[in-house]
Amino acid sequence: MTPDSPPSPEFSDELVALVALSLAAGIGPKLQSALLEQFGTACETLSQTKDVLLTVNGIGPKTATSIGNKDLLDEARLLLTECHALQVDVLDQKHRDYPQRLREICDSPTVLYRKGVLLPQDELAIGIVGSRRCTAYGRRQAERMAAALSRAGFTIVSGLARGIDAAAHRGALKSGGRTLAIMASGVKTIYPPEHKDLAEEISQQGALLSEMPLDQRPLPGLFPQRNRIISGICLGVIVVEATRSSGALYTARHALEQGREVFALPGPVDSLASEGCHELIRDGVTLVRNVDDVLSELGPLPVPSTQSASVTIHSPRELVLTVQETEVLNQISSQPTGIDEILRACKMESSRVLATLTMLEMRRLIRRLPGNSYVRHD
Repeated sequence: MTPDSPPSPEFSDELVALVALSLAAGIGPKLQSALLEQFGTACETLSQTKDVLLTVNGIGPKTATSIGNKDLLDEARLLLTECHALQVDVLDQKHRDYPQRLREICDSPTVLYRKGVLLPQDELAIGIVGSRRCTAYGRRQAERMAAALSRAGFTIVSGLARGIDAAAHRGALKSGGRTLAIMASGVKTIYPPEHKDLAEEISQQGALLSEMPLDQRPLPGLFPQRNRIISGICLGVIVVEATRSSGALYTARHALEQGREVFALPGPVDSLASEGCHELIRDGVTLVRNVDDVLSELGPLPVPSTQSASVTIHSPRELVLTVQETEVLNQISSQPTGIDEILRACKMESSRVLATLTMLEMRRLIRRLPGNSYVRHD
């Protein structure tokens, strides 16, 4: 190595072992979870004999042999070095940036490849999914809903696919919001290829995420597997246009199993493209028309980790308030608060308080009541 060359990246033994385990033939999320539960760490898993590995339910001779292949560790180090060169981060579940909500699901990814940045505010995420072969109505509604939710402070999550997914990402980007693309392929292998520019925009205004190695091609079986991550990283999932056989319905099922909220946007009653949405609504899923329907169903929201634990976020809009706006808003509760009380409590000029109240009212965070008092918006 020359004096001017960059230092070689260093990776923990456990991260290398986790990546190596994910590269073993025949190993999917469920088997990875089973092995880690049985042996504690990836390093311990790779050190087991073939006979011991065969005692794990679901591990056959071929898979056990693959896990025991010593070349896997070298492959993993090469992959991690390439990720470092491409500025792709590899997160294990102990990494500070690994999404907290994703840690909680069954068979959560043991490693997550990330191109872009994850922020604490991304914990307030909503998935928008639907048909690849969508109608103009579906595309328009997905983009509208994504833009409105972005302006309300949500991060939009989807799968980078054609149709509804792309419209959702674009709606978030155009509104200046954040968006995450959960990929079935590796983050180096953009699919569909015509979304290369869209993927680059997403990585600059959010992140591309995948549990697959960089060069993984988009095989059909990987899309349903990917869908559990879309729902798992979100507070809830909105289905916009889905036929009865749409893959978006798998995402909705994952969301229900994971305890996430599921919403469906209705379409024309005679539209085959919306049959799946209409069946979800018939079966009890929440019908949504706009961002207010989503907010009212979610209720008070969990607080991102950078916020004080004593603060309750009633709306994602609160996350983008200035210090001055937050100070005024904190003086107002669900019970009517008089203007005089607000003016006394705030340590700023009366004119600034009044101007801030007007701004909060315009943002629909508070309501003015008769008698010159205020309450938090429902």
